[in-house]
Amino acid sequence: MSLRLAWRKSLNVFMLSLTGLCALLTVSALFFLLGYLMWNGGKDLSWNFFMHLPAPVGELGGGMANAIVGTMKLMLLAALFGVPIGLLGGVYLAEFGGRTLPFLVRYTADLLNGVPSIVIGIFAYAVVVMRMHHFSTFAGGFALGIMVIPTVLRNTESFLRGVPPSLREGSFALGANKWKMVATVVLPAASRGILTGVLLALARVAGETAPLLFTAFGNRYWSPGWMQPTSSLPVVIYTYATGPYKDWHQQAWAAGLVLLGLVLVTNILVRTFLSRGTSYERT
Repeated sequence: MSLRLAWRKSLNVFMLSLTGLCALLTVSALFFLLGYLMWNGGKDLSWNFFMHLPAPVGELGGGMANAIVGTMKLMLLAALFGVPIGLLGGVYLAEFGGRTLPFLVRYTADLLNGVPSIVIGIFAYAVVVMRMHHFSTFAGGFALGIMVIPTVLRNTESFLRGVPPSLREGSFALGANKWKMVATVVLPAASRGILTGVLLALARVAGETAPLLFTAFGNRYWSPGWMQPTSSLPVVIYTYATGPYKDWHQQAWAAGLVLLGLVLVTNILVRTFLSRGTSYERT
């Protein structure tokens, strides 16, 4: 009996140590990546990096202001394309769905969430770029918007289902119809969680490169409109990292640090929203 007890204690200590080691490795990987990017790219971050255009090929210096602005434009278009569809689709699944159609929608959303980004890029190239006969910011936002839809849809459904039934019953008792109840009670109650899902979806697509190579392509200058090719941080990182110039490599590290910083800030905002709880938890 003592041997069996000793074995169980030893196994418990081993598994506890193993899980703790895995957790430590996970955290260490993030800090190692962040530290490595700061070591290689931090020294190239300056005011010029954020405010100037890339220098001509072969010259030192320059910045990535056009890539930073282009990334923001692409994220805005992705939100405009993907968030309304994902939001309304999630509302339908949580509040109005039956059995067969919601199952198909959920299954399709899960499949779409697993489609490789390069495939979505090829699809956007065939549907938008080939019909317009040129690359554009619009096409890049369209491709990223498709990738945003399933994440927003599933998160919206999940948070709406978490709203207590008593809030719905109280709204019906006051004479509200179904749509009025959803618009004035359920959506505001789950608004914090829905916003969290939107931020996570945008953070997920912020670093995608493959779809943008087929759609937005790139631009070494400012792209004033929405129908011209535009630069973006992921594509610039790819271009500079595979280029033959050492200065390009250094700027690629700096751009990677900026992109990682944007994703980290987004995730910190998400954690902040979640730590405060949803609206209905405070009422």
